[in-house]
Amino acid sequence: MADAVDGILEQWSKERPDLDVTPMGVIGRISRLARRYDRAIAENFVAFDLGPDEFDLLATLRRSGKPYELNPCDLLESMMVSSATTTHRLDKLEARQLIERRRDPKDRRAVLVRLTPAGKKLVDRALVAHVTLEHELLAGLGKSERAALAELLVQLGQTGPAAGAGAGD
Repeated sequence: MADAVDGILEQWSKERPDLDVTPMGVIGRISRLARRYDRAIAENFVAFDLGPDEFDLLATLRRSGKPYELNPCDLLESMMVSSATTTHRLDKLEARQLIERRRDPKDRRAVLVRLTPAGKKLVDRALVAHVTLEHELLAGLGKSERAALAELLVQLGQTGPAAGAGAGD
């Protein structure tokens, strides 16, 4: 089964037969899939009036378990984005009454971010649509192929100069 990347590799092998360009096949395909999947995911969240980053923030709170609350540092660490970006997202979601900020009773100088009931309801609905889309995006692979690919991607993420980089990098 050939794709556009095969054509690129063939061109390079003719023009630069002295180079092993096979890594371009892997990296090129990962890059193309990431862009395509990112677009599909963003389009899927439009129905919920959410951007992917807003969903990420709400989902981070949701998966933290009851009371669906984290301090901004833990939230930031889990999301791997800048504090300025997180503050802006929090402001937008708070204005929509999807999250609330309150003083930490254990440390009056600290703030906690909590998912509101409306935020929980929205993220739960968006999550179902998100997981459904992800199943559709991977429909060409069987269960064992998905598991093997996931393992290979973990292995790839733990090697090379970018090893250990976070999801938001």
